[in-house]
Amino acid sequence: MTATLPSEHADGAPSGTAPSGTAPSAVGESPITTDGTSTVLDVVIPAHNEEADLESCVRRLHAHLSEQFPYPFRITVADNASTDHTLHVAERLVRELPETKVIRLEQKGRGRALRAVWSASDAPVLAYMDVDLSTDLAGVAPLVAPLLSGHSDLAIGSRLATGARVVRGAKREFISRCYNVLLRGTLAARFSDAQCGFKAIRADVAARLLPHVRDAGWFFDTELLVVAQRSGLRIHEVPVDWVDDPDSHVDIVATAMADLKGMVRLVRAMADGTVPISQLRSQLGRAPIGVRAPGVPASLPKQLLRFATVGVASTIAYLLLFLLLRNGLGAQGANLLALGITAIGNTAANRRLTFGIRGWHAVGRHQFEGLLVFGLGLALTSGSLATLNAITTPGRGLELAVLVLANLTATVLRFVLLRGWVFHPHRNTTTSEKQS
Repeated sequence: MTATLPSEHADGAPSGTAPSGTAPSAVGESPITTDGTSTVLDVVIPAHNEEADLESCVRRLHAHLSEQFPYPFRITVADNASTDHTLHVAERLVRELPETKVIRLEQKGRGRALRAVWSASDAPVLAYMDVDLSTDLAGVAPLVAPLLSGHSDLAIGSRLATGARVVRGAKREFISRCYNVLLRGTLAARFSDAQCGFKAIRADVAARLLPHVRDAGWFFDTELLVVAQRSGLRIHEVPVDWVDDPDSHVDIVATAMADLKGMVRLVRAMADGTVPISQLRSQLGRAPIGVRAPGVPASLPKQLLRFATVGVASTIAYLLLFLLLRNGLGAQGANLLALGITAIGNTAANRRLTFGIRGWHAVGRHQFEGLLVFGLGLALTSGSLATLNAITTPGRGLELAVLVLANLTATVLRFVLLRGWVFHPHRNTTTSEKQS
């Protein structure tokens, strides 16, 4: 069967009414029952110009679910405005394989496809997988089981969780880890892998969350998970076996830029109430927003303000020290010593003032890790100085301007690493509670 879903409004929300079915006041607290005939699991395969890989993907997934999954299932191919023969391949599969369906969308976007299909599905558990099936299908059962039992509200495959076995290039590994550190630092994410194409969600949860998830592209996953976490929902992680697809069509640079823009938008949306977190927590039957879940930082805006204040003071101190030491030690020597002194003071000030950690517990580790972060700042500033001196003979003013720009970049990176790694709540459970 082929269906064409309606277009979306400009803000990314689907037109028409809310998703089928009525979500209860509290979700994820009871097991999902089945009469043995109704579809329990709907797995979506988003596909844009995937005529070469789609058939093998669907047949492999269909065979696995038929043999290993004990409940009725459906595989839905979401044709994302393909311009090749993807739709024809999908329609042929629908004729040959039971429990398969294809839906045609006239606009691209993984998030758009998932929102559209999940909103229209009648299955109580919704999932999606990338068409390359990089994730071992043995992970399907542990992914779905916590949702069927009522234990969890969402489930994600994680390539970064303990026990995962991953084969991929150093470049993708580095980008993935940096992205997830960035999420922990800026959005206080407690899940380990936002972008693995292997996820599932209860339909009653999706009905509540999807109207507040605006991204239509690759950031959809991250936005959904962050809103779910802030709403007090339980996210189950499954360590997966994952083999990189060397022929992946994903534009890494474009995707990274879109993700960064999405993070900025989401921070603003949660800060100004566009995403009504308190209301969602109330609707979903969780604790009031004033009751902090373990490990959630007390106030990101306050931390940013305090960090900025400490950063301004540190930058001024750094520049003064650099000017004082420049003539005697030279640019590189002055930069190293000035940055080292202010790094120690900066770590101590942020430990106490920004992240509210008192006492001597783990202070040595904090300073050591702070110095590692300092090393990244040193690489940025020293690299900038070296590049500048290689291409020209700069005056003192230009030299200072380049250093200020490099330090601003290093400051952003420093906040992300301090919040998401050095002073992350999960690593400081024996320290005193953060001040509000």
